[in-house]
Amino acid sequence: MPELSESIAAIKDGAKEDPFTYLTILQYHVTSPDVLPALNDVLAQDAKLTQEIGWDLVQMLVGIDGSEACLETVARLGNPREVLIKVMEALEGLAETSADDAALLAGAEAPEPPANVQGKFILLLGMLAILHRRIKTKYPSRFLGSSLVKVYEAYRPDPEMTASVINLVRSLSGRKRPPLPTRKSSINVADPDQDGDASKNAPDPEAEQEDPTEEEMQQRLLQSFVTCVLQRYVNENEMQWSARLLEQYYPDKRVPGKKTITQSYTEDETLHQRDSVVGQLVALARDLGLREASASFVKGIYERATGFDPLANFDDFNSAEEIHLSPGGVVGLIAYWLFSADVFGADNSTPEMHIFPDHLTLLERFLGAVAQDEITTNPGVADALLAIGLGLDHRDLITEGSEPNIMAYHHHLTLIAVFHPDIQVRNAATTFAGAMLHSDPDDQGRLEILEDLLENCIFASLKACAVTWLKEELIEAKKSGASNQFSSPDIIDRLQYFIFPDMLSVKEMGTDELLDYWGQNGLFLLQVANFAFFLFSAGFADLVPAGVGAAIEQRFVEPLVEGAERLLKADELAGHDKMDLSILTDRLKSLPL
Repeated sequence: MPELSESIAAIKDGAKEDPFTYLTILQYHVTSPDVLPALNDVLAQDAKLTQEIGWDLVQMLVGIDGSEACLETVARLGNPREVLIKVMEALEGLAETSADDAALLAGAEAPEPPANVQGKFILLLGMLAILHRRIKTKYPSRFLGSSLVKVYEAYRPDPEMTASVINLVRSLSGRKRPPLPTRKSSINVADPDQDGDASKNAPDPEAEQEDPTEEEMQQRLLQSFVTCVLQRYVNENEMQWSARLLEQYYPDKRVPGKKTITQSYTEDETLHQRDSVVGQLVALARDLGLREASASFVKGIYERATGFDPLANFDDFNSAEEIHLSPGGVVGLIAYWLFSADVFGADNSTPEMHIFPDHLTLLERFLGAVAQDEITTNPGVADALLAIGLGLDHRDLITEGSEPNIMAYHHHLTLIAVFHPDIQVRNAATTFAGAMLHSDPDDQGRLEILEDLLENCIFASLKACAVTWLKEELIEAKKSGASNQFSSPDIIDRLQYFIFPDMLSVKEMGTDELLDYWGQNGLFLLQVANFAFFLFSAGFADLVPAGVGAAIEQRFVEPLVEGAERLLKADELAGHDKMDLSILTDRLKSLPL
């Protein structure tokens, strides 16, 4: 390795050589941050040299700490088209490192630490902002579209990378919004186009007059890109919009003395930072013209397929109409407009949509035929969809021009309640589903929903919810003195075999089979035991037809108690299961049948 003084001298003196020879000198001597100030002096003082060799320096310098000043000079003085190509190649290399995450999961060592990837990404985006403002071509959207695709492929939805993306888009859109005031959750990353001296930029040697249609296409590209980034960010950083709206709309659901989710997002710096990042993305979208959800805007979401990739079209378009927004990102925008208006008091316009038919159609299109995959792959979008429903219901925007299909709507809410990975979102979906069920003015319709769940649902947690909702219907019917499906003994007669199924087969089960059965059905059985206690001990026995109590005892209670007592003796039983089984047996034994 050459001495530092030797390398600095070679970098300064070698600039007199031809470009090819000088590049060879640099490859040998530019290996540490200490020589970079000397190199930057050479590049800044010799614009012609920088224009000739700048694009060869991108890969050489991007991996060296402290190369920001040199690469900024390259971006300002190098041939903008050539340097842009090399920046895109470097971004492509960063995108390939995303496979390292899978390697880590497999126990392999990732070849590049995430912090290094993050720093390179921020550095390269700073160069992109300068380069795109320098390029003067007839069709700048062609350069912009390709660059945004490479940026998105290398992007990881962390606060620093997202802040860098926001800086880039602000620069490319003409800085329509001044920098936001510093706050606790602010993320500050390098922004050379904003903070540097644009007067140092060399002119584009191949400058052309821009086509008049380009401004609209570039704006549409940026709109689409921002919605794609928003979708990815909320999918990988849980926002719990629906859970926080639930606390806002249903204060009685809060547990006294327990910190609310909304408080957590205020007090926890990481969570507060998420709100700040999303708020800046939404503000950026607003600056780009995405300000409100008109009826046509909403309709445009579900008239197209929801699973397509808007970025796939960024290299092949002839008009702004051919550039589409991310459907999931748009759903996130609408959800945030509703959420921030009610939680933060933001001055947002109300979306021109109703639960029926608009929100139901969105649920149908986004959840599709394989709801579990869609929800687990896009948990942020699912949370946003649920938040939209809660917001519309709170505003009493229920129906317009169509007959409410509450069963279909309820079904889609319960899919989120079952499959969403976040328990707080699942709880919000469950609560909202119950509220929508009870709001149906048709008692026959409410009964059919409950009957369908109890008869056909394969998820014990959801069947347990159905039992709870049935109990609430019975209480409301008695309280109001209503004469409907839930005030007559016919209701128990009709549903008894779904709620209290034949359990005689439990007597024949071995311990392992019993453990498996309890694991799959424990939630439902516990809820049924509580419901039975309510039905027979809380003044609702008049709803039980003659002889049904004895039949339930014979086919359901006795075999289940016998099986539970056997299971309580099993060594394999976990502590919490023992507690639940003890509660189950105590409840069932105390029934006045």
